[in-house]
Amino acid sequence: MRVPLSWLREYAAIPVETSVADIDAALVASGLEVEEVHDLRENVTGPLVIGRVDSIEELTEFKKPIRYCKVEVGEDEPRGIVCGARNFAEGDLVVVSLPGAVLPGGFAISARKTYGRVSDGMIASARELGTGDDHDGIIVLPADAGLTPGADARQVVGLDDVVFELAITPDMGYCFSIRGIARELAHRLKVTFADPALSVVEPTATARPPHPVSILDTVGCDRFATRAVRGIDPAAASPDWMRRRLVHAGMRPISIAVDITNYLMLELGQPLHAFDLATLKGSVVVRRAETGERLTTLDDVERVLDQGDMVICDDTGVISLAGVMGGETSEVSPSTVDVLFEGAHWDPPAIAATSRRHRISSEAAKRFERGSDPALCAIAVQRAAELLVASAGGTIDEAVGDIDHRAAPAVIRIDPRLPSRIVGHDYADTEVIEQLTAAGCVVNPVGETLEVTPPSWRPDITDQADLVEEVVRLDGYDRVPSMLPPSPAGPGLSVHQRRRRHIGRALAAAGYVETLNYPFLDPTVLDRFGLEDDDPRRTMLRLANPLVDSQPALRTTLLPGILAALKTNVDRGIRDVGLFETGVVFQPKSGWDTVPALDLSVTQRPDDADLALADALRPHQPQHVAVVFTGKAEIDGWWGAGRDADWSDAIAAARTIVEAAGLELVVEAGRHAPWHPGRCAVLRVGGEIIGHAGELHPAVCDVMDIPRRTGAMEIDLSRLPVAETVSSPQMSHYPVALIDVAVVVDDAVPAATVAEALSDGAGELLESIRLFDVYRGESLGAGRKSLAYNLVFRAPDRTLTAEETVAARDHAVTLAADRCGAQLRSV
Repeated sequence: MRVPLSWLREYAAIPVETSVADIDAALVASGLEVEEVHDLRENVTGPLVIGRVDSIEELTEFKKPIRYCKVEVGEDEPRGIVCGARNFAEGDLVVVSLPGAVLPGGFAISARKTYGRVSDGMIASARELGTGDDHDGIIVLPADAGLTPGADARQVVGLDDVVFELAITPDMGYCFSIRGIARELAHRLKVTFADPALSVVEPTATARPPHPVSILDTVGCDRFATRAVRGIDPAAASPDWMRRRLVHAGMRPISIAVDITNYLMLELGQPLHAFDLATLKGSVVVRRAETGERLTTLDDVERVLDQGDMVICDDTGVISLAGVMGGETSEVSPSTVDVLFEGAHWDPPAIAATSRRHRISSEAAKRFERGSDPALCAIAVQRAAELLVASAGGTIDEAVGDIDHRAAPAVIRIDPRLPSRIVGHDYADTEVIEQLTAAGCVVNPVGETLEVTPPSWRPDITDQADLVEEVVRLDGYDRVPSMLPPSPAGPGLSVHQRRRRHIGRALAAAGYVETLNYPFLDPTVLDRFGLEDDDPRRTMLRLANPLVDSQPALRTTLLPGILAALKTNVDRGIRDVGLFETGVVFQPKSGWDTVPALDLSVTQRPDDADLALADALRPHQPQHVAVVFTGKAEIDGWWGAGRDADWSDAIAAARTIVEAAGLELVVEAGRHAPWHPGRCAVLRVGGEIIGHAGELHPAVCDVMDIPRRTGAMEIDLSRLPVAETVSSPQMSHYPVALIDVAVVVDDAVPAATVAEALSDGAGELLESIRLFDVYRGESLGAGRKSLAYNLVFRAPDRTLTAEETVAARDHAVTLAADRCGAQLRSV
């Protein structure tokens, strides 16, 4: 909202010496956002004076009419000025920019020869001065204004003003008016405030209104006031002072009746509507729209109305979309002589819904949806009628219409010590009463409490918290101490939180980049993954109001989101990609779809039965971690050839995670969509399956439009047990004994199973075991393989003998033979 300072000064006694910066700071301290300050005094620099046209010479030798004027500007001799405008005559007072002046846009004025004459200045139009859009003619000043040629013209044309551009927050809707902003500014600057609403005597409703009106929905409209003016001059123009203020406020002057409604909307915050009485047919009816009704609004758009829309009708049908925009059939026109002003109070939620439904963000709707002042309806129409008669003649109809169904204002009880307890700053009881009174409230002390009645223009004040906020805001946020409340020492991070962070750091150290994706899922992705119909991942929660229609469910696996991130990187030319993500998935509880819908109250605590239902609807949310990659695991360089990432890197990522959790991983071959059936590993910890890893199925890669051989891994972190506290190992300074063991087993026996058996059999002397060779050949027989392990033995208190090392080796081979059918390889 654009607010001229001169208009604010009319109601807030701001001292002349108060700087623009101080006013800016006061507005901000009141809770208003100052987006920009336009100092109109800087629009035109140099001499801008009032001139009187002494003579006009018509130059007819050119293609268009040109005038050479002699203009008196307070100097010894008149100046000659060439002008093409036709809307002035000899003796008129005009605005003249003399040589040396610079107009908006950097247009410098100088004496120059044009049309065969020397033009020693310029007679200015409103657009050239930046005070309006009118460029059809120059500014002609009123002859009876007592203006002297040569005097500075800035004050006359409004170039001595400052305009503040404010962003009004939703909770301060009353500041969508000069009245509201002046009230706030006067309080902040500690000056007097003159309420413009008190300058008008509120008329009393008469038995016969100026036009018959009935309200069928008193919830949607609880007050409807009307006043009529008959016999106006339809050609009358709006006064210059009103047009100037409208332009400064960012509105275009239209006609006298419409300009008055816009002016009062800006001044009082009460939108009005002007009807042409001659076009109204029968009684005016205020009601909700009916299905199928249509209305062509003032913007020439035919709109299909909704049953929730408040409308104004006559015998011809709907003539106005109430509180939002009028209809074209009853608007005032250049021939209107009888005007009916209407001022109403509309239900804010209804106006907000209508405005959004029809996508009309009118100035009236902005004010009504935030809550206008219902006490102003009759005052505003009375003021409109008086302004119209003053400018366009006519007479005010003695009849006054005012249908009033307002409810009595609610009274809020509050302990005057409550602001101090909540904010932490000591407010005396008298200060609380003073600030609430400044906010417009009526405060009555009753015992140790206060009975507070909010003002009619503050529908946002509904409870004690709102009153506390007003006390703090009006007293000044800068007085609230800037100190953090004391907080008890917490337990720190939980075991699971520390583990998640440790896993994240380990994956980042391994070269993976963390990504965060939305937890929403397109169910068709699971079809592309090739999941079976009974796969648990297909049981998902659907959102009642999804952000994106194509993703209506909550994810049951991290893979769709992280694979989409991988695809985005590949599409943008990054060929070697490794990503990881940690996040929750959502698994509905058994029988969740049979639990009845739950509507919990926001005014009271749910009972145990409601909490039990809510818990039944709340899904399991286990923490998962996923890794995906494609491209090179090791890049090419001068040091040699690189290596393509493959299924083994997925298993290596799983080992990184499990080792970071302080646990041991067991890897087995398996089959699990969307992985390649021959390159998929089942991941176990403590005998429980925690996830899968390997290479994605080629068909899945194709349908997801990602490179083939893409690897992926997903682990359910909630299935990982908490690792026991590990004691610091004792370091032995005695030498190690190294023995290599090669055993032959069936091809289906996992190498990890053999390593586990060897480790158990070797006993406490075994320090480490490592697989260093896998061999298959005819000498071993079909379906057989040779696994070679490096065993490292060490004792903490002595040097091992050869006999001890061989005995430990033999025990290891024996146990491997018992468990896995392993045979010691001799060749």
